[in-house]
Amino acid sequence: MTARDTLIADTFVELADTLVTGFDVIDFLHTLVDRAVELLGADAGGIMLADQRGGLEVLAASDHATHLLELFELQHEEGPCMDAFRTGQQVVVPGVREMLASWPRFTPRLQAAGFSSAQAIPMRLRTEVIGALNLFRAAPVPLSEVDVRLARAMADVATVGLLQARAIAARDELAEQLQGALNTRVMIEQAKGIIAERTGVDVAEAFVVLRTHARRTGTSLSQLAAAVIAGRVLPSVTALRQGMPPEAR
Repeated sequence: MTARDTLIADTFVELADTLVTGFDVIDFLHTLVDRAVELLGADAGGIMLADQRGGLEVLAASDHATHLLELFELQHEEGPCMDAFRTGQQVVVPGVREMLASWPRFTPRLQAAGFSSAQAIPMRLRTEVIGALNLFRAAPVPLSEVDVRLARAMADVATVGLLQARAIAARDELAEQLQGALNTRVMIEQAKGIIAERTGVDVAEAFVVLRTHARRTGTSLSQLAAAVIAGRVLPSVTALRQGMPPEAR
């Protein structure tokens, strides 16, 4: 096995391992860019990913100059990365003349940065496109077909890893929200019991008292329940009954 073969194998192991504790998305994306540049004969590269609103953000680049180039592409909504994200297809434009026809504003900026060719690989899983990998070369020729296939494989593995990490984060967030709701429910039940015991109403009416007081004072149920449990607040049943609907009195 050659040194390049070993690096390719190590790269795919790194890109597939997104379940480690403390997974860092930015570091992960920089690893993808750095390995893509090193393995694919590119001179620079960058990654744009979609945010929650569907807009693209530059999240990684091989150097500062390339980061600025990616920002220019994003700000002018013109370039290979933008096209790859919009279409979900690999973007290869064979020469400077063709690039000028496709990207009249981006191409001069690309040349000023010292590059003569650019192409982009969509980061997608089936029909879901989450971003694109840009690759730039000083030579006026695109990557070879073999290197393009390797780039697609790297982008695909990275995409699966990112979506997996996103799904786990969403699951964990949902679990936290559910646990928070359960904790709030327990507090409300405790507060209802305290109100019922100290005011002589039944538990059902105690909840109406609690909820009405929360609405009148602009306080959340969880905050009010915590205050009742702590002994800082005891809603007045007599005062609140004046504003209750007949069925709640």
